Parts: sequence; structure tokens; C-alpha cells
Amino acid sequence: MRRMFLKSLFAAAVLSFATPVAFMPSAQAAQATAIFAGGCFWCMEPPYDKTGGVISTTSGYIGGSVANPTYRQVSAGGTGHIEAIRVVYDPNRVSYEKLLDIFWRNIDPFDAGGQFCDRGSQYRSAIFYTDNAQKAAAQTSKEAVQTRFGKKVATAIRQAGTFYPAEDYHQNYYKKNSLKYKFYRSRCGRDARLASVWN
Repeated sequence: MRRMFLKSLFAAAVLSFATPVAFMPSAQAAQATAIFAGGCFWCMEPPYDKTGGVISTTSGYIGGSVANPTYRQVSAGGTGHIEAIRVVYDPNRVSYEKLLDIFWRNIDPFDAGGQFCDRGSQYRSAIFYTDNAQKAAAQTSKEAVQTRFGKKVATAIRQAGTFYPAEDYHQNYYKKNSLKYKFYRSRCGRDARLASVWN
């Protein structure tokens, strides 16, 4: 009887220590989302993928009126969507302000008609905020860019709506088709313009 009592007591003690562990949040619970439009989404993935604290990037479409748009529809300019990327990140490792800094340095903030060789509203730059804190940070960063250059920034700041992931072949295009990607990026004049603006 005494042995049974001690066994029950031991089991209860083990459970009391084990229970908190079972409910501890995992590292993956610390996640946030940022959405940026900077022209061709192929070109916006690399700078975020190499940033510590970024968990994933997804190319897609946002801001339009058509559900589940295709690349052909968006690139034709008839849906109101913009090519963008969704960045999932760990805010304990990288701040939203840092992601904003990366965004600005990978776009031409003064181009209202698209980005680099990609023309049209579907390629214009924009920051899509998911909450008031992101909105405030985005506005502050935009004002800082305007102050630095002394001219109006064309990049829009908009509330995020539904983000639609692009077709699979667009995801990590710069890795899957590195030669085609490098050729496109070079011919588009992206790096030359970025150097001209930011250097």
C-alpha cells in the first residue's frame, strides 16, 4: 500500500514538472509578416532571404479586386494587383524597421510609373502594413527618405488586404533559374539605377 502511494506521488510530481514544458511556446511562435512591393518580385526575394531572422519569402499579388489572380492577369494590368513579396520573420531577431531599410535600398522610391524596366501600376512600389505599428514605422521611414533626398517619394503606404501567392515557378526564381534571372536583372538596369540612387 505504501509502495503504491509513493508511486502515485512520484507520478504526480513528474506530471507537475512536465506540464509546463508541454505548454511552452515553440521558437516558431515568434513570427510576424511584412509585405513589400518593389517591382519584379523575383528581385525582391534575394535581399530578404539572406537576412538573419527572415524565416521565408513568398512572391505574390496584392491590392487588386480579382480573387486568385494569375500572373498573366496581373502582368496585363487589369486586376489592380501589384507584384509583391510576403516576408515572414522573427521579430526577436530582426526588426520591422530593418526590413524597411532593406526595402528602400532595393527600389527606386521616386518612380511613380513602375520599377526599372517594368512599367505599369502592377510594378509600382508600395508598403502594405498589417497593423498600426507597421503603418507608423512605414510613414516614419518614408519621411526619412524624403528628407534625405529632398524630394517627394512615390512609394505608397497601404493597408494590407488579401495576399495571393504567385504560381510555383515564380517562387525562388533566382535560385531555380539563376542564369535567366541574372540576365533579366542586368538587362532591366536594376542594379545600375540602385547604385545611382543610393550611392
